[in-house]
Amino acid sequence: MSTTSLTEIPGFITGTWDIDASHSDVAFTVRHLVITKVRGRFDDVTGAIVTTEDLATAGVEVVIGLNSINTNSEQRDGHLKSPDFFDTENHPEMTYKASGVRTDGHKYVLDGELSLKGVTKTVPVTFELNGFSPDPWGGTRIGLSGDASINRRDFGVNFEGVQNGLAVVADKIDIHLEIEAVLRQG
Repeated sequence: MSTTSLTEIPGFITGTWDIDASHSDVAFTVRHLVITKVRGRFDDVTGAIVTTEDLATAGVEVVIGLNSINTNSEQRDGHLKSPDFFDTENHPEMTYKASGVRTDGHKYVLDGELSLKGVTKTVPVTFELNGFSPDPWGGTRIGLSGDASINRRDFGVNFEGVQNGLAVVADKIDIHLEIEAVLRQG
């Protein structure tokens, strides 16, 4: 376990940061028919990151609009929005809330609560703090990259499709995040 704190990162800034969806990516990968991977993303991502000098009080709140799913297939996206998967008519959003960061080697971990389809479970997100930078508009930005994995069945996503004796969709979903956020002014 590393004793490095966030404040030892060059240029570290405390504050509240608003996620910039146009410069962020919430993506996932899942096995399809056991032989390949399907990749997708969510385009509607909002939320805030809080950086503090004390790792225990840093955190994040993210809201993801499930209707913004994009797997490069309108037919598949429509099926993913249906009651077989996300049931977006009844559960239009997925949320992630975490307070407190712990270290794990050279990476950081958020042990946050993921809520999807009315089910909330603790999901650790391992992330790298990529740095801080001024932007061309007089603001300041933060960049983070993160990874997590979930079992879709833990969240009531229980589609049982089988084709030629193979499960259409694997249970394990790998999530990758590239987040850019802007320091809130005032």
